[in-house]
Amino acid sequence: MRKVGVACLQRIEANDLKPGALPIWFDQWDPEIEVIGIHIVDGRIRVPIPVVRVSLAIQLRRVEDADSKTIVDLCGRGRGMSIWQSVRIAGRALRVNKLRSALTMLGIIIGVSAVIAMVGVGSGAQARVAEQIQSLGSNLIIVLSGSTNSAGVRLGMGSQLTISEDDATAIAREVSSVQAAAGSVRGNAQVVYGNLNWATQIQGVTPSYFEARDWPVDEGRPVLQEDVDGATKVALLGQTTALNLFGESDAVGQIIRIKKVPFTVVGLLSRKGQNSWGQDQDDLILVPLSTAKKKVLGVSQANARAVNSISVKVRPGEDMAEAEDQIRALLRQRHRLQPFQDDDFWLRNLSEILQTQEESSRVMTYLLAAIASVSLLVGGIGIMNIMLVSVTERTREIGLRMAVGARRRHILLQFLIEAVTLSLIGGIIGIALGLGGSRAISYFAEWRTLVAPESIVIAFGFAAGIGIFFGFYPARKASRLDPIEALRYE
Repeated sequence: MRKVGVACLQRIEANDLKPGALPIWFDQWDPEIEVIGIHIVDGRIRVPIPVVRVSLAIQLRRVEDADSKTIVDLCGRGRGMSIWQSVRIAGRALRVNKLRSALTMLGIIIGVSAVIAMVGVGSGAQARVAEQIQSLGSNLIIVLSGSTNSAGVRLGMGSQLTISEDDATAIAREVSSVQAAAGSVRGNAQVVYGNLNWATQIQGVTPSYFEARDWPVDEGRPVLQEDVDGATKVALLGQTTALNLFGESDAVGQIIRIKKVPFTVVGLLSRKGQNSWGQDQDDLILVPLSTAKKKVLGVSQANARAVNSISVKVRPGEDMAEAEDQIRALLRQRHRLQPFQDDDFWLRNLSEILQTQEESSRVMTYLLAAIASVSLLVGGIGIMNIMLVSVTERTREIGLRMAVGARRRHILLQFLIEAVTLSLIGGIIGIALGLGGSRAISYFAEWRTLVAPESIVIAFGFAAGIGIFFGFYPARKASRLDPIEALRYE
């Protein structure tokens, strides 16, 4: 169409004259006529819209005589563009090229889903380590018998029982940071119930053992001090032992035989699960310490009060390293060791070991998330690339919008919303796929995953940030186009 003039029109909507700028090029010059308005879609003139009335017009010899200042002076700035209008325009532009929009979102979809799935795997590993720490007992230090020398020969750890019940009592009494200390002895035996039998670990314990190990009783009662004093023949079963001897039947009150000695089951321990080295902590039977020594496992010939280990629980908030040093100093003093002599016992801070594993799991989570985030970066670059192509393709549309009064911020907002919309839709789909992938990993790989709501929010926010960051440059480029040059663009 040969354009010879520009007119500032007023829109008639529902018989109400709406003032505003709507410049239009036309090829028949008559400032008094009524003309049909245009509907601009994707930079092309489409079907007519309601009749508009020419309120002011100016004849131009050539289209080149019109510049942005002429249009602004003629028609004013026009009405502002709402956010909702920008969203609608952005959505319409994305629907025009559905396949391209879907392929552009693919990078964000893969990135977000990978981040959620990998963080879920890492968080599951951390949760597993935390459960192991909890199963061992919080703030736990284990004291074990150390190595000894015999005729110049150094024997291994535990070759001689060097710690005793008195050591446990002294630790609980003299180390202020200790909440509980419990000595215990252990051994293996065949347990019989009716026509069933099971080989398991037998531990002789004191009432403090349950507090030191954070091990509650599911059914029945724990070992009491009267049981230790009287060497009563009572037993508490772990979940694994109870299952193998009694199945689904109630074990409390039943009589079992340990090394042909009858014991009454008075309690069922809560489930602990496996420890960090794969041992089933529920495959055991607890009996009073004195009973274990006198009637099941026997007494050390060297020291009748000797024990295999002492479980020490440190009070919450206390420094574990400092408590360990105090325990070591106390035991060296009690065992009358000279400064040049090695310890005849071992201290193991199991919580510290497992916390190190937890830190390793956390680092693994961060590493997996960082690797998966590369996909988000690639997706962002893809969005920038497609938006730059879109700006080039829609140059005439941008020129027309600016010619009818759109300001630079309106164009900037429109293209920025398109980029963010791509990112957010991709983020939503990625979240769904990430949750599904986490469940698939748990089901097929039997690897525990844990997806926290915070990781979903962060991934979604990161996707929006990718859209804003990588969409800003194309949007800014579009907003800085000269409307006249844009209208000439073919």
